[in-house]
Amino acid sequence: MAGNFLKYKKSHWWLSCYVWAVWVEGPLGFGLLMSCRIAQAFQLYYAFVKRRLPPVRSHIFLPLIVLPWIAGAAIIHVKKPLNCRCHLQTYWVIAVMCLHALYVAVLVGFTGAIRHIEFRFDELKDLWQGILVSASLIGLWVSAYILNEIHDNISWLQVTSRFILLFTASSLVLVFFSISISQPLLTQISFIKREPIEFKTMCQALGIPDSGLLLHREQAVVIDPNEPLDKLLTHKRFRQSFMAFADSCLAGESVHFFEEVHELGKIPIDDPVRRIYMARHIINKYIIAGSAMEVNISHRSRQAILSTTDLTHPDLFTNALNELLQLMKMNLAKDFWSSMYFLKLKDETSVRSNGYEMEQMSGAYSFSPRLSCVNAIDDPFHQDHFSSGSSQDVHHPYQ
Repeated sequence: MAGNFLKYKKSHWWLSCYVWAVWVEGPLGFGLLMSCRIAQAFQLYYAFVKRRLPPVRSHIFLPLIVLPWIAGAAIIHVKKPLNCRCHLQTYWVIAVMCLHALYVAVLVGFTGAIRHIEFRFDELKDLWQGILVSASLIGLWVSAYILNEIHDNISWLQVTSRFILLFTASSLVLVFFSISISQPLLTQISFIKREPIEFKTMCQALGIPDSGLLLHREQAVVIDPNEPLDKLLTHKRFRQSFMAFADSCLAGESVHFFEEVHELGKIPIDDPVRRIYMARHIINKYIIAGSAMEVNISHRSRQAILSTTDLTHPDLFTNALNELLQLMKMNLAKDFWSSMYFLKLKDETSVRSNGYEMEQMSGAYSFSPRLSCVNAIDDPFHQDHFSSGSSQDVHHPYQ
């Protein structure tokens, strides 16, 4: 277009400088990308430094910090300060660059406040990359503007500088800003080491011992229906069988919640980072209203969790867990004892107990770990005509 190789006989609204240089570059471009990074850093700051949930949800916080960009673009659109070459006057350029620099400074501030946290999914590294790219782009844009103003009569310089701006805006920004830090389980492939690592649960991603594993040769536990349900659920084989039954009844979220809280209890108190990861995962998946597997607990217990001042507290989910245990005793436990799931568990426990005693006598030990997902379709006690249960994908919030 600059070299007159492509011409339009009549003007169109989408050819306007105000569409591309104002709205696309500002609220829909650099402003939106910087606002997303600031929202992520804001979430991380409250979760890992303050150890509490942010006071403002992401879907509310993000539009608020994009609002200054929308207001600025609207003012420029109304005032019409762009000339025929889509250039702004100097004082307009200073105001625009100050807005860009302000958002970079805010991102630097939040990132600096969380720099001492030992994150497990490279969140801090991604934020520093975003800061570096943002600052570099501002410097590049200022340089291109100065060159365009000084050498206005050199067409190749005009074309080259604008091409560089287009390349950086479309390619570099997308490369560095599209890395998600709110869904760490989905971005575990290292682009440097080329080591594909996939985790089916947050417990496995955090390295919680024995999470999701069933050992074929582990000693069988005698199941006594007279024992309290909370004690029985601490045994992995019983929990997996009871979970499959609950999933077949379309009421498995309570058992899944119990299991994840049980896994949270395995993380030491002196490891706050992993406890916060796990607590946030549980809250986003089970506690927040409208979440993927929202559990049926009282409003008081739900608000107590959402308004907690310490995400690492060992009793954070105790009240909710007690309520769900009562519901499971009334709605699931009685039917489970007469179900095919319990009969299969009982038979298999008997077989495993006899096999274990024989191996103990012969001195033969054979441990062959097998990954066991919590979905009923993968459960060893599952039958084809039962429901496959609920999805156990890990869901992630902090946008």
